[in-house]
Amino acid sequence: MQPIKQILPPQTIGIIGGGQLGRMMAIAARYMGYRIVVLDPTPNCPTAQVADEQIVAGYAEITAVKELIEKTDVITYEFENVDLDAAELIQNAGKLPQGALALEVTQNREKEKLLMDELELSVPAFRIVKTEEACKEALSIIPLPAVIKTCRGGYDGKGQLKLTTEEDKKEALAFFQEHGYCIIERWVPFDKEISVVFTRSQQGYITFFPIAENEHRDHILYKTTVPAEIEAVFEEKAYAMTAKIAERMEIVGTFAIEMFVGEGTIYMNEMAPRPHNSGHYTIEGCNVSQFTQHIRAICGLPLIPVSLHQPTAMINILGESLPEAIEFTANHDFGFLHLYGKEEPKEKRKMGHITFTAETTEALRKQLDIFEEAANQ
Repeated sequence: MQPIKQILPPQTIGIIGGGQLGRMMAIAARYMGYRIVVLDPTPNCPTAQVADEQIVAGYAEITAVKELIEKTDVITYEFENVDLDAAELIQNAGKLPQGALALEVTQNREKEKLLMDELELSVPAFRIVKTEEACKEALSIIPLPAVIKTCRGGYDGKGQLKLTTEEDKKEALAFFQEHGYCIIERWVPFDKEISVVFTRSQQGYITFFPIAENEHRDHILYKTTVPAEIEAVFEEKAYAMTAKIAERMEIVGTFAIEMFVGEGTIYMNEMAPRPHNSGHYTIEGCNVSQFTQHIRAICGLPLIPVSLHQPTAMINILGESLPEAIEFTANHDFGFLHLYGKEEPKEKRKMGHITFTAETTEALRKQLDIFEEAANQ
């Protein structure tokens, strides 16, 4: 194994993408003494507010990417839709320890599912459709309920359509005609959705965060609770499945995999090659956050063994619930408020989150009940 080049404070970390994940990466790095340069087209984006410098340009602008390479010692990204040519340029410059493979796979649901199949991991029955005929055939084979998704892009329920009746198949065909390259998969009945967030070092050492149990509302993550209430056999299986992915893709940094627990098994759902919304609880809930661990990994530092302080939950704060969340934390002695510095609180837009911690699961539930009661008034 080649010796790992360590990046030490006050050297400079570049971040592609200036949203909330980049912001929390930057805050973790600044605590450690690093400088930060962010590349994002929006002036004064959330990450720029806590960075040393912003390059205001599009993510695929090669001149801007070259400037980022020149000004930094290592580069990471906060979302998976990074331009692959830009990623390869950074990798060839020796400044992208995460590599381009994780981006290539997670940008494309076909490649993602085929990799899971190759590793013999449980996935819902699926078909990739690239022609209208293939779409019709898949709709006749995949049992209802099902879901059609774009193979590229899409998040928080965007770029997908659930199919529950025969009539919905007409909408699915129209969806395909609009997007052209899709995956149709069986909608798995599940008891719980969980996510496994982990960090893998450049030396190949993996630390796992406690498995999180997720609740979605309108396709957007609403609440994450830790520890997840799942049987030990499922917990062990989830970690084993995750380790297979991590080793096969030679992951570096923090990475997340969403899974469904149901029908007596665990099904793989989707992957994110970066810190994840369901891992925000780690900031207060664990001895080391997913963001600090990510920075340590990309900088070639040893990873910190992970432990959970106490039962923890995280609730996303969307634009329409922002005033109530601020008022709640101003009037209660529990709940840690994190706001992301976004200018306009649009409906369904993630503006921040609140983390709750308590000594027992029962005490945590009481805190959540008080918060939800206040939010619904």
